[in-house]
Amino acid sequence: MSTENVSQNVSRNVPHTILVTGGTGTLGRIVTERLRTAGHQVRVLSRHSRPFAVDLREGGPGLDAALDGVDTVVHCASSPRGGDEDAARNLVAAAGRAGVRHLVYISIVGVDRVPFPYYRTKLAVERIIEQSGLGWTVLRTTQFHDLVHRVLAAFAKSPVMPYFSGISDQPIEVAEVADRLAELAAGPPAGQVPEMGGPEVRTFADLARAYLAASGRRRALLPVRLPGKTYRAFAAGWHLTPERAVGKGTFEDFLAAAARRKA
Repeated sequence: MSTENVSQNVSRNVPHTILVTGGTGTLGRIVTERLRTAGHQVRVLSRHSRPFAVDLREGGPGLDAALDGVDTVVHCASSPRGGDEDAARNLVAAAGRAGVRHLVYISIVGVDRVPFPYYRTKLAVERIIEQSGLGWTVLRTTQFHDLVHRVLAAFAKSPVMPYFSGISDQPIEVAEVADRLAELAAGPPAGQVPEMGGPEVRTFADLARAYLAASGRRRALLPVRLPGKTYRAFAAGWHLTPERAVGKGTFEDFLAAAARRKA
C-alpha cells in the first residue's frame, strides 16, 4: 500500500470536527446523521439552528464562532432565491481565518453546460471554492427524487397534468448522496470527484405516469415544450450522467417509501 493510501485510510478513521451548512435541510440533515454515526463531532449551521444560527449571506462573528476548531466543512446550504455566491465568499473567508483544512461542496450535474440561472450560480460557487486556497472537494449529482416528486405533485393539481416534453431526468436517492458526502468529508481533499447519477434515465412522461400510479390519481397527460436555450440544453440531456448511473434506489422505490411513511 502506498504512503498516500495509508494517509487516506488514517484520515478516514480519525474523528473530525465537521461543520455542515444547511444541516437541517433535506440533504444536510442526513449528512449530519451519517457523520455523527461515524463518530465525528458535528456542528449544524443554518439560519435558525442554535447555537450556530447564522445567515451565511451576512457572515459575521457567529460564523467565525461556528468555524472555530473545525477541521472540515460540508457546504449543503443553498437557496434558489439567490445569495449563494455571497454566502460562499463569506464561508471561504471565515474558513481561511479558522484554518479549516477541507471544504466539501455539493453541486449539480450539468452546471457547466446548462444555462439555467440556478446552475450558473452553482458553477460560480464551485469556482469560488476552487480558488479559495483551501483544500476542497466538489461532488456533482443529478436531481434528488423528492425534487422530481414535488414538481410532479404540483403539475398533478391540474385536471390535465402537463409534463416537460422531450426531457428526461435521472433522479437519485438523497440518502445515497449523503453517504457519499460523509465519506468524502472523512477523507482528504480530492478536487472534482466523479459524478453521481441515479440508476435510470427516465422521460418526464414516464415519471409522471409512475407518480400518478403511486398516488392513485387519474390525469390526462399534456406534453409541454418551452422556448429558449435552457430548455434545449435539458432536452439534449446535458444535466444527465448515464455513464455514472451509480445510484441504487429507483423513483418507484422512493414513491413506495413515501407511501409507507404516510400510512
